[in-house]
Amino acid sequence: MTLGRRVIRPLALEEVEHVAEVLALARLYQGDGFYLVAWNGDEPLGHVYLALTDPAELHDVSVRSEHRRRGVGSALIAAAEREVRGHGRDRLRIAVGIENEPAQALYRACGYIDAGLPPKRVKGTIQIRTGPIEVDDTLLTWEKRLDAGS
Repeated sequence: MTLGRRVIRPLALEEVEHVAEVLALARLYQGDGFYLVAWNGDEPLGHVYLALTDPAELHDVSVRSEHRRRGVGSALIAAAEREVRGHGRDRLRIAVGIENEPAQALYRACGYIDAGLPPKRVKGTIQIRTGPIEVDDTLLTWEKRLDAGS
């Protein structure tokens, strides 16, 4: 996808080191999924991890702070939705922190709604590619039904 000079494409192996300098790639090489990265020239602006599970899931939606509120997050989500449809799936889920109002506003603006699942409490140490992190959050599960035209 191209937006002016911005391009969104799957992360290539030779780009990993460059992207990892400015964006965490916590889910790299984990499971059936991949990162989509938004670029402005050779500068990575943000990324989203798309897990091709059933249903497909968005993870690690991240835009560098100096590039937020410029449409990068919305464009990444739209690109992920196109990928999901291209893989023959009709819905996309995302877990969002109960107190993460900026993320909730973004997902709501992109058409995501509560999936009807109970909130999930996540607490403890989680081991990710970049090292252990402490987590204490309650996650809401939202989803969007996708059709050929959305």
